[in-house]
Amino acid sequence: MGKLVIHHERITPQNASELVALCPFGAISYETGTLDISSGCKMCKMCVRKGQGLITFTEDKKEVDKSLWQGICVYADCAGGTLHRVTFELCGKAKELSLVTGQPVYALVIGYQVQACAEQLLHYGVDKVFVYDHSAFANFRIEPYTAAFYDFIQLHKPSSVLVGATNLGRQLAPRVAARCRTGLTADCTMLEMKENSDLVQIRPAFGGNIMAQIVTPNTRPQFCTVRYKVFGEPTPSDKSSGEIVKLAVTEEMLASAINVLSSREKPKDVDISEAEVIVAVGRGAASESMRAYARELADLLGGVVACTRPMVESNLFDAKHQIGLSGRTVKPKMIFCLGISGAVQFAAGMKASDCIVAVNTDPQAPIFDIAHYCVVGDVNEIVPKLIQKIKGVS
Repeated sequence: MGKLVIHHERITPQNASELVALCPFGAISYETGTLDISSGCKMCKMCVRKGQGLITFTEDKKEVDKSLWQGICVYADCAGGTLHRVTFELCGKAKELSLVTGQPVYALVIGYQVQACAEQLLHYGVDKVFVYDHSAFANFRIEPYTAAFYDFIQLHKPSSVLVGATNLGRQLAPRVAARCRTGLTADCTMLEMKENSDLVQIRPAFGGNIMAQIVTPNTRPQFCTVRYKVFGEPTPSDKSSGEIVKLAVTEEMLASAINVLSSREKPKDVDISEAEVIVAVGRGAASESMRAYARELADLLGGVVACTRPMVESNLFDAKHQIGLSGRTVKPKMIFCLGISGAVQFAAGMKASDCIVAVNTDPQAPIFDIAHYCVVGDVNEIVPKLIQKIKGVS
């Protein structure tokens, strides 16, 4: 972090008025002979570049002893007593990152009667599983979970913390990061580790047009969230390794302004992230007849129908069916892309699929750059023929 420094001894009414006019956000004011910068400042540094040295930018140099922060921690999302599968993906990635620094891999479990979950993690290469087990953690409440998470960080000082971008993780990670006064990178698509233990957090930015590499070298721990299906899930070992460490739960930790009166399981709905076969439709297959063909093809293959963002914006599909940066990330064994051009936002959400079949009339469509099988033609002609072929075989 840094700050703007005003050199008041050099400020005159004339150059002050020039600085006020220079700020594009109206954050600079000059009243009663004093120049001031308000909270409206966006740190564009226009006043630094064109202010003739009247305002300068000073970088805060905060050194952190990185040797005091050791280990890569995975937050184990075990809501309802079952581990979310993104936890296993993050364990595999953490193990991979630990090869660079030689630091141990930790897992943190917060919940009630979670011994089985902790033991399961020992089959995924975790060196230590830290457990906060208490009846007060049976239902998710943000304050106790945050307090337990923060207590673990204070006690064991992990260098990096990986959290799944689940409904629970998206609430918990930023709150804990704020309490630790450190940064958080959301929805990472790639993670790399430097030898000095700096975590390179890579994620799409500016609508997916660039890939931003974010590093927080001056603070610890380093927090990031990762979507489900971004990394591969490792194969669990037959034998468990590592140890389970139970941590003390204090009364102060359980303080909360939330009382859970009752809870019930939400009815299961379509989850395209879990599908092994997906038939995705775009604007080129937006007609009612083509959507019917897409559903028929998905039914024949035991899959589900998904879509691109424009289909959701046209109210043809619900948002839960959307693939992409603003939708779901999927990794099916096979995905059919019907009438989809392949914008980077969509491709980022499905390019890790095992087999990609694309049908489009434009031979230069970007989707063909990532597809394994490319069919140039009209989906209205090709898909019905494909359905007939499948019916003939079955």
